[in-house]
Amino acid sequence: MRTLILAVALVLSPFPGMKACGKEQAPAGEPVAITIAVEFTSHAACAHIARSKGWFEKEGLNITAYDSYITGMTLASALVKGDIDVAYICLIPAINAFANAGVPVKIVCGTHLYGYGLLVDPEKIKTVNDLERDGIRIGCSREGSPLDCLLHKMIAKYGLDQDKILGNIRRMPPHRVLLAMKVGQLDAGFCCEQFPSMGEAIGFKVHLQAEDLWPRMPGSVVVAREEFIREHPEMVEKIVRITERAIGYINEHPEEAALIVSEALSLAGKQVLPLNVGKTAAGFQVTPDIILKSLTERMICSTDVDPEEIQNAINYSAGLEYLKKQCKAGELLDLRFLEKVKAGK
Repeated sequence: MRTLILAVALVLSPFPGMKACGKEQAPAGEPVAITIAVEFTSHAACAHIARSKGWFEKEGLNITAYDSYITGMTLASALVKGDIDVAYICLIPAINAFANAGVPVKIVCGTHLYGYGLLVDPEKIKTVNDLERDGIRIGCSREGSPLDCLLHKMIAKYGLDQDKILGNIRRMPPHRVLLAMKVGQLDAGFCCEQFPSMGEAIGFKVHLQAEDLWPRMPGSVVVAREEFIREHPEMVEKIVRITERAIGYINEHPEEAALIVSEALSLAGKQVLPLNVGKTAAGFQVTPDIILKSLTERMICSTDVDPEEIQNAINYSAGLEYLKKQCKAGELLDLRFLEKVKAGK
């Protein structure tokens, strides 16, 4: 059985491929320096669009660091250091950072629902029950991650043999799941977008999506450190307003948004992917078509936050013994900026 100690270790320990994020101080007389972090996924599409459009600068925000992290788990680890002011991060890692490591952050708005899937080799996996077979290899990120939660949701929904399924699991981050499937080392794997859509482009099949396992699943959120909120509430409001604007752009101009995000992720991939996966990943391209499918078919892009669903996510993680302490959604939420932005639209 998993223990609380394991859950804490997963958040506090550094992960392979973690990108350092050092906070810079703005020179005297300059605007306050702001460090932003995002995940290397299409989940952070709104942040990439805002950056590309220059909306942070137009609002007078001095973004001195904009760093990509290979997974939400690595980003959660980086939050512990205290160098990041604002992060676009998957909800479950944000909860882990708050509940397990005591990171003083608040969710100020959402970015999307869903955005995860089970990718399979259609020649080997015809039904969910095939995942129980001896010799089937299934990739999934570490315990305490959103994908691991979906794995357990799948086991419960379909009445699968937990011991058999977990015995077939190979723990690795989403990008490695796709690479391992490509070279025949895995038969299936849970991935976050854009990786399921990329897998489909090379012949694999998305067998289950997040909404099949977790209706109304919150995907990612924007979190800000409490100190930053306390000292610079006007900047937090601007970031929420920019995020709302970027979400609107995705929904109104999906093709243009997909082009911007595909370019941003292609560039980020060169910075965050380990060098030793370069040759294997050479055949992958984060094309606009892939990102368009990711944004419009695999996610619902919205800044809305449902406190009840946040609490459901907390309760589910706690039920799996991934949290050091139980907490209330209200402890993690500061939605006054979102409410103000929505009211002013």
